[in-house]
Amino acid sequence: MFLGRGSAAVSALVRYRNAAVAAMVRYGCANRLVGAVCTRAIPPGALPMLFMIASGLMSLLSSPLSRANTLAFHNAPSSVAILKSPLGDQSLAAQAGAGLYESYCAACHGRNAEGSGNVPALAHGPVQSAADGELFWFITNGSVSGAMPSWASLPEQQRWQLVAYLRALAAGSDVAHALVAAPMTLTPITAPPPQAPFTDFRFETPGAQHRISLSDLPAPFSTASAGNAPALVARPADAWPKAPKGFRVQLYAQGLATPRVIHRAPNGDVFVAESGGGRIRVFRGIAADGKAVRSEVFAAGLSKPYGMAFYPTGPNPKWLYVGDTDSVVRFPYRNGDLKATGVVQHLVNLPTGSGHWTRDLAFSADSKTLFVAVGSASNVDDPDTSPAEQHRADILAFDPDGSHMRVYASGIRNPSGVAVDPRTGQLWCTVNERDGLGDNLVPDYITSVRQGGFYGWPWWYMGPHQDPRHLRQHPELQTRVITPDVLLQPHNASLQIDFYQGQQFPERYQGDIFASEHGSWNKSVRTGYEVIRVPLDRGGRADGGYEDFLTGFVLANGQVWGRPVGITTARDGALLVTDDGSNSIWRISYVGDSLPIKVSRRATAGT
Repeated sequence: MFLGRGSAAVSALVRYRNAAVAAMVRYGCANRLVGAVCTRAIPPGALPMLFMIASGLMSLLSSPLSRANTLAFHNAPSSVAILKSPLGDQSLAAQAGAGLYESYCAACHGRNAEGSGNVPALAHGPVQSAADGELFWFITNGSVSGAMPSWASLPEQQRWQLVAYLRALAAGSDVAHALVAAPMTLTPITAPPPQAPFTDFRFETPGAQHRISLSDLPAPFSTASAGNAPALVARPADAWPKAPKGFRVQLYAQGLATPRVIHRAPNGDVFVAESGGGRIRVFRGIAADGKAVRSEVFAAGLSKPYGMAFYPTGPNPKWLYVGDTDSVVRFPYRNGDLKATGVVQHLVNLPTGSGHWTRDLAFSADSKTLFVAVGSASNVDDPDTSPAEQHRADILAFDPDGSHMRVYASGIRNPSGVAVDPRTGQLWCTVNERDGLGDNLVPDYITSVRQGGFYGWPWWYMGPHQDPRHLRQHPELQTRVITPDVLLQPHNASLQIDFYQGQQFPERYQGDIFASEHGSWNKSVRTGYEVIRVPLDRGGRADGGYEDFLTGFVLANGQVWGRPVGITTARDGALLVTDDGSNSIWRISYVGDSLPIKVSRRATAGT
């Protein structure tokens, strides 16, 4: 017999169920309620309740009553919404939570909770709509997929402090983001060396060459899917990026708010998207010590700015276009402007929501087409059944006024960086491929982009390889999947590319691609965290190989102090690289002839 919601019996059951779930959450029991494993010591008084849960009383959670009351935040049981923080002063709790956030969360979600790659932002969005108890429950249990680990091993007080910190973000509180210092003594990672052609940070050294081919790819799940997010620390005094012999690295700017994409204006000014601060900053000049002479905020009040493009292409642009996470906007611009001189114009809304939030921009050589890169909402959700994936994992094209939207290329999980080769007019992109198939799948890549091209996501990858999570789906697409030009280390998180057109570097670098690799989280030993060079021939074609150029952002023990994001060529021919790990910009200049670099057998194996 069905019991109505108003009956006393149901009310009693709901109260008992709520208390039971609260106990499970408190003691770190896994989300799978029956047969759950608890990760904290359980006081004797709590054992009867947990025993009854394991015995099946919690089947109530799957009843129609429970489903009617279940909230959407990661399928948290409705009962946990009633949980309240036992901590008193929430401001003090938030301050403590800030330090915990830096230690456990910032590497993936960003120092300012702005999100990173496929990891959602926390300062706004669904997290801020969830109840405190739901957040506590999710921090405790993690996600079913494993993308968000369980933090049940943290003391209950610390989990509530994290909740308080998240709430402080929404309220706009000024909670300090201080990185912890690296330990004085570093214990190097002792994992076995990787099998070539795959590598990790221990074997990344300037000049080392790499080449991955389709025949090198392992079977899916050859290794476990790792959860190895970087542990960010403050840069030690003796840590500095390493470049090839003959190059000098200087600190151009620091103290920025999550610097991401960087571009040079035709007059030589340098524009940087400070995604964490919602603003565009412009730098001018260079002092004797390699630092910028002047810094100004060009525009503020944006959501999460990322891509930028000057329009029209050429020496006298009239507009600066900005790819915000949910739209493309533009500001009036004339060479030399340090402040936006007119009202921002909204051109087009973009797909938004969870998942990849970056929106890079580039104009075609003739300025007639605006390319907009929109990453997927998920790791491998099927667009056939996931409305959130509409017009995502695509490079979209628009007319300069935002009209005439069309899909230029598709099946590109996260085309986080797009650029047009100034010599050939060819569009290229750099791509974050999918996770979850093991250490050495699926390679990230850099490729020229074919109009109408399909690059596989989510059903296929790297040509005719089917994702085992989508078996027997879309067999008709197998022969259409384009193999990218250059395969990178899986999970590298390649973010931006630049074609070197400066006159400072040796001739052999002319026209080559430089790319920033933000660094892995889904590999057992880190890879990426560097800048790489992709040699191109005179016709603008890659041969499939690449080499390490700027390294040294990872300490011997695996802790990370820097994460390259954006890259551009300064007016004097030096490279400028943004780093949102240390919130800095690095300048790499050529100061003398470099000697031939000896490359280790491990670095060249497979080339």
